[in-house]
Amino acid sequence: MPFPDPSVIATAADLCLRPWRHGVVVLDDSALPDELCLRLECRDGDGSRQPGRDLELELYRSGRDLHLMLSWPSEPEAPMLWQGRHPVWMDPQSGQRCSSPGGESDALEALARRLRALLNPSG
Repeated sequence: MPFPDPSVIATAADLCLRPWRHGVVVLDDSALPDELCLRLECRDGDGSRQPGRDLELELYRSGRDLHLMLSWPSEPEAPMLWQGRHPVWMDPQSGQRCSSPGGESDALEALARRLRALLNPSG
């Protein structure tokens, strides 16, 4: 998968996860041609790093569809969000569907939908 413009991803995160600011770091772009792993690094309004708010983003294709996973590297036990045609919260240990964690889950779902639309405009 060609690397998407990091500014598009960072801008979408900034918009959906206000007031935080984000940068994009490639974690792994060599696994498979249709997969890409990124970290959305978070900063506060003064530019100070907030590593506890970082997100890991995995993009992958299944057929013609783009799917993504969002998770918190600082909270490996927290539910993760899978976004395909609809959002699904999953337990990271079992992979089973679970309840949304509340808090910022609506904002994360909005970010996932926005990224999927921006990065897969035909789907």
